[in-house]
Amino acid sequence: MKDPDKRAVVIIPHKDDPVRLDRCLAALMPTLPDEVAVAVVDNGSEGDIADMLSRYPGVDLLHEPLAGAANARNRGVVETDAPLLLFLDADCLPDANWAETALTVADQGDLVTGEVYVFHETEGMHSGAQAFEQVFAFDFRTYVARDGFAGTGNLVTTRKVFNKVGPFRAGMSEDKDWCLRATALGFKLTYVHELRVGHPSRKDWPALSQKWRRMTEEARELHRANGKSNAAWILRALAMPVSVLIHAPRVLRASGLTGIEKVRAMMTLARIRLARMVWMLHR
Repeated sequence: MKDPDKRAVVIIPHKDDPVRLDRCLAALMPTLPDEVAVAVVDNGSEGDIADMLSRYPGVDLLHEPLAGAANARNRGVVETDAPLLLFLDADCLPDANWAETALTVADQGDLVTGEVYVFHETEGMHSGAQAFEQVFAFDFRTYVARDGFAGTGNLVTTRKVFNKVGPFRAGMSEDKDWCLRATALGFKLTYVHELRVGHPSRKDWPALSQKWRRMTEEARELHRANGKSNAAWILRALAMPVSVLIHAPRVLRASGLTGIEKVRAMMTLARIRLARMVWMLHR
């Protein structure tokens, strides 16, 4: 999809999550500026999403056979030509006027990100996984200020910057890796709170542990790719139990959780950190 009249393109990787993709587009499209294109890059879904996408005129469907959201995002960049790249994930819920806000704040940095807040897809008492995610899932302001990266579920950059940094690298923490490569080249990463998207919490332990096991493996590959020692990785693993005590006060201070939900979050914090230690030391 090449359109020289478009100032920006929203690139959305997708695989086997049509309900959330539909929700994402339903929030995005009503206020989409005419100068913004949208490309959904399907990454080998089992079902056909063409019929669903037909309800959203102007959305282009691309395909990437190589597995991984990194490859899907790269495909979206290659097959479009808008100078401004707006990265959004299929399971995210952009705020009203998200694309318009992205256009407004794009000149505040070479890479611009914003708030990613957690919302729950179920009613009533939250599970330990949901409560844990409400406290710990996303803190993009800190990621930018302390660690120098942002997630690609809410990221704005230019094609010029992307071409200089190079494509996302699959098999590792590709968003962190890409942002670190960008800032190493001198590009400025900026956090703008008004650029907001929501992300659903993982509803139970299987979903949460699957997420963190994947993230642990990706972090291991990034650690290796950056030439860091195995000893440093082992020390980081052994620090996981200690991190439970360090981060427990965040649970106790968390607003929006009942006492029981805080207990559940605390138990999940201990469980996930111990599990991460085992996963990190396994190989």
